Amino acid sequence: MSEVFACRPIAYLRSPYAQRIDAPHQSTVVQGTQSGEVVEARLEFVDDLAPEAYADLAGFERIWLIFAFHRSQGWKAQVKPPRGGPKRGVLATRSPHRPNPLGLSAVELVAVEPGALILRGVDLLDGTPVLDIKPYVPYADAFAGSRAGWIDEIDAAQGRQSAPGPKRPRKPVGGQAD
Repeated sequence: MSEVFACRPIAYLRSPYAQRIDAPHQSTVVQGTQSGEVVEARLEFVDDLAPEAYADLAGFERIWLIFAFHRSQGWKAQVKPPRGGPKRGVLATRSPHRPNPLGLSAVELVAVEPGALILRGVDLLDGTPVLDIKPYVPYADAFAGSRAGWIDEIDAAQGRQSAPGPKRPRKPVGGQAD
């Protein structure tokens, strides 16, 4: 069975990261980025989203952003992770190039403003369409001793949350940089 689901953005992220090379690979790992700092961003809701929809977010320290990798240009079944090692099945990675280009990121909620949220610790590019937001609930969302498969092996060899460091930008495909 092959169903198609349609989503529309509820917001767009305004981020200092213009290209993929600028952004951290994960929201909590900023080592190797240009500034080496956790940055703030602004999530701007679309005009027709009622303010009541996000009114009760104030008081949550973190939220989940569910977003579209809007610059993804297709996908492959196996990808090479940025921290090294052999190719891995794409569904065992956080690659933006996926069968359905959807992303999930836990970010810090700094403030709720009319029509917008101020966030810290984002790893999304400027203009990223956000499809949904869910509050981060520690008792339901944190599993402190969970195994992380092949990532545990890399953590043991390179250190936990090691970042790959800056890389050269890819050559643009079709004239567009990502």
